[in-house]
Amino acid sequence: MNLTPSLNSSLADLEPSIIRRAVKAGGASKSQLLSQLTEAGVGLNEFARVLFASDLFITSPTEQHWMTVEVSVHDLGFSQGACIQDLHSRASALGLLPPPLELAPHLRLQYLDQPEGFWGHPVTQHRAPPGSITIASLPLSEDDDFPKGFYLRRIEGTLWLRGYRCPTDNHWHPDDHILFCQA
Repeated sequence: MNLTPSLNSSLADLEPSIIRRAVKAGGASKSQLLSQLTEAGVGLNEFARVLFASDLFITSPTEQHWMTVEVSVHDLGFSQGACIQDLHSRASALGLLPPPLELAPHLRLQYLDQPEGFWGHPVTQHRAPPGSITIASLPLSEDDDFPKGFYLRRIEGTLWLRGYRCPTDNHWHPDDHILFCQA
């Protein structure tokens, strides 16, 4: 029996497997966000710092309310995984949008009870780590050496906002969790 959702299914069909979160984003500068992350004890990797330092990363002066939808690549209908372009196309067909990049630090500050994703899992390379949530924002640059966006993770009790790099044709694993915004 094939349990992979059909590419013709709707967001309502995915309801049992998606996680929705209301998120407030905007209204803070990058330096204010960095201060808030530091005060909250959130770890940042070097790629996250590169994103924050980039003039391409712009924050909104106005606070906005977003409904986010976290879903696995498999639940989007890709039992063998997919590239980000296919994930964005499928999400768009479901009425989902790529989040603004600044949603990631705001979500990290608001989502404090993320389950531990590290313990009991082998170290992974060239794919999203277990327990992580990749924010499906559009990349600021097509340069493969420039970070593409952020993911959220808890490692040995510490909350992290991590930047990541990957080629445009990166293949996302069926178990990877991706976060979009509801239109």
